[in-house]
Amino acid sequence: MMKYVCNVCGYAYDEEKEAAAFSELPSDWRCPVCGAPISAFKAESGVKESGTFKKRIAETGSAGSVKRGPGETRLTAGELSAICSNLARGCEKQYNADGQALFAEMAERFAAAVPPDGKAELSALTKAVKRNADSDFAEAKALAENVGDRGALRALVWGEKVTMSIAFLLERCEREGTAFLENTEIWVCSICGFVYVGDAPPELCPVCKVPSWKFDKAGRDAV
Repeated sequence: MMKYVCNVCGYAYDEEKEAAAFSELPSDWRCPVCGAPISAFKAESGVKESGTFKKRIAETGSAGSVKRGPGETRLTAGELSAICSNLARGCEKQYNADGQALFAEMAERFAAAVPPDGKAELSALTKAVKRNADSDFAEAKALAENVGDRGALRALVWGEKVTMSIAFLLERCEREGTAFLENTEIWVCSICGFVYVGDAPPELCPVCKVPSWKFDKAGRDAV
């Protein structure tokens, strides 16, 4: 019997306590805590992953490594809109009203420039988020550890987990469209940025562990 741990929230699927082996779970099974897909799980440290589990990961997809290619350095309008939205949020947390208003306006302008068909934009955004999760955080965490900045390291650990969860959501949107977002709500943790899809926010944020009242409901136009 083995244990498989979610890379986003740390939930452990213990085959000894569950009714089914992890390799027998349906392909659309998701983490009961944060909603991450099977591809977010890894065998517990020190436990060898089975060939069946590796095959399942290959079949369901993952936020795996994505190499930078020539021509991927130019950001799309959708990517720029997302970046400006995050910067606006950061300014809000710093009580910088002028900066918040400026970045929010820029986010709207870039969003308006996104082509009507958004498939190409979504694909490019997914690749960028995957790349960020796979490589950029490792370098930043190494720098924080070298200078002993524990605050930055904690923020980077949270940021990496949140980025991974967003990559999984984007992958799902590419596969299924946005139908799974209908008749439900989208919640965003105001502390770490974790995105949760459900009728109500989780009792505790799977990433930073703050209570549900720290979650904000995202507008439908954010989809």
